[in-house]
Amino acid sequence: MDTSPTILSTKKLSAAQKELLLNTGLGFVEYDAITIELLENNIENTIQNAIFTSKNAVKAIKNSGMIISNCFCVGDNTKKRLQENDLNVVETAQNASDLAKIIIKKYKNESFLFFCGNLRRDELPNLLEQNNVEVKEEIVYKTHLKSNKFNRMFDGILFFSPSGIQSYVSENKIGESIAFCIGNTTASEAKKHTDNIIVANKPTVENVIVQAVKYFNKL
Repeated sequence: MDTSPTILSTKKLSAAQKELLLNTGLGFVEYDAITIELLENNIENTIQNAIFTSKNAVKAIKNSGMIISNCFCVGDNTKKRLQENDLNVVETAQNASDLAKIIIKKYKNESFLFFCGNLRRDELPNLLEQNNVEVKEEIVYKTHLKSNKFNRMFDGILFFSPSGIQSYVSENKIGESIAFCIGNTTASEAKKHTDNIIVANKPTVENVIVQAVKYFNKL
């Protein structure tokens, strides 16, 4: 009987990401806990300062033709997507709260347009508004939860967003599984359901996978 640990990824991984799991001895199951719907947008063509906390927001405005002078973003992947679209990234932070603090400290007198999804978190807009930084929001994508019931437990579960956790726990329990989270915001959602949490060193899919491999290789 195979007793090797099995991990569940709450998003389908690319071929390169799956290679990180090759020859590790770990069992692996994957599914998409959420789907993203990009929305049509009718936004002014010229924007001085734009905030992106998700690469999905970058995808949504990719072919809009708008001119953005300065981009402020969360995460290296979001930054990479913006730069691939020849957009000027002025500031990057590892989470939304840290980005808000940078804006408050250095750009307090500027105004911002926050490109976000329908399930966006409150931290960033709340912090900006509390510090009298002008920010408007534009919802450019919708997150849909895809519930999927698993009649088994996993040794580890890879989570990449708070909504991915909400989707998973709508039909399943985390139980004794280790929750490997892409960042602190996702970990905050996981804490509602478990204390067995490991947060990635950097907010990338690859780093979440590496954390899981390192953890189970130590056992």
